[in-house]
Amino acid sequence: VTEGVVSAPVAAVWNAWATTSGLKSWLAPHADIDLRVDGLMRSNYDPKGSLGDPGTIENRVLAYEPEKMLSIKVAKAQEKFPFKAKIGDMWTVMYFHPTPDGKTTLRIVGMGFGTDVESQKMKEFFKEGNAYTLAQLQKRFQQ
Repeated sequence: VTEGVVSAPVAAVWNAWATTSGLKSWLAPHADIDLRVDGLMRSNYDPKGSLGDPGTIENRVLAYEPEKMLSIKVAKAQEKFPFKAKIGDMWTVMYFHPTPDGKTTLRIVGMGFGTDVESQKMKEFFKEGNAYTLAQLQKRFQQ
């Protein structure tokens, strides 16, 4: 679980995750999303890369409730991803909660990790990655 406050209203934080222009504004230079159940969220963090090349990560949208929850699962990892044997076992759920002062608490929950060594290493990988992702989102909305 990774949780933090983003200095923006829920609608703005939701749009940063749930729209192509929002994703490109902070997540990755190449990104798009087809926000529907079974739609794809694709991202490529390499400025020299492009969507669809070996560096692209494809997440499948499992479920969503606008401005409240978004659940995704890796459908295709980038070529160099170290835990390909276990990535199909896990998924991520993001919860968007308004704070009394008009900001957003974002809670990112990784689920489906096993107790085996590789799953636990992948869990640590995502713990660090989700903390970085949250920090980037917070930076996007700093005043």
